[in-house]
Amino acid sequence: MEPVYAYPTIITKPATILELTADTAKKTVKSSSPYLTIPGTVNRLFYLQRDPNPNTVIYELNAPGGHLDTDEPVHPYWIRYNEKGQKQDLSYIQRKFAYGVSAKESGAGRFDLRLAAYKKYPLTLMKGPDGKYHIFATISKRQAVINRIFVKIEGGTLWFPNVRYIEVLGTDAQTGTAVIERFKP
Repeated sequence: MEPVYAYPTIITKPATILELTADTAKKTVKSSSPYLTIPGTVNRLFYLQRDPNPNTVIYELNAPGGHLDTDEPVHPYWIRYNEKGQKQDLSYIQRKFAYGVSAKESGAGRFDLRLAAYKKYPLTLMKGPDGKYHIFATISKRQAVINRIFVKIEGGTLWFPNVRYIEVLGTDAQTGTAVIERFKP
């Protein structure tokens, strides 16, 4: 039986202030996206949330029995907060056109990944210095481990949502500093 997760508290004001350091200046960036409490799992790589719907897509390492599935190294699924907080697999349409992940092995335990809805943003699944798999991407011109992606949607349709911005939050791979980048797709 799948675990049922407790409903999260929705925070509608900025939850954190992140200190981002540059070579010559220090700047503070506030994340304005709402945050939900996400249950931790051993294999979670990152999660994706979008506004106005509280349901969350979790991206986990697909390693049944401790062995990485090289055909599908990442397994995305929902936590359906607006229902009973249950875990649910993505539908075929959601996997192919929105929240699914395509993976191509690039050698030495590395995988080039692309999200179905935004293939322009390159992701890499590989082991970090801690010996565990993480998803790396360029965030604010730095190599970073992705922790969260937030998509701000205002109107549009099911097939053509009006995406105001995408916000990617991660941890700088060199310094361990939090990094955040917001962009319009």
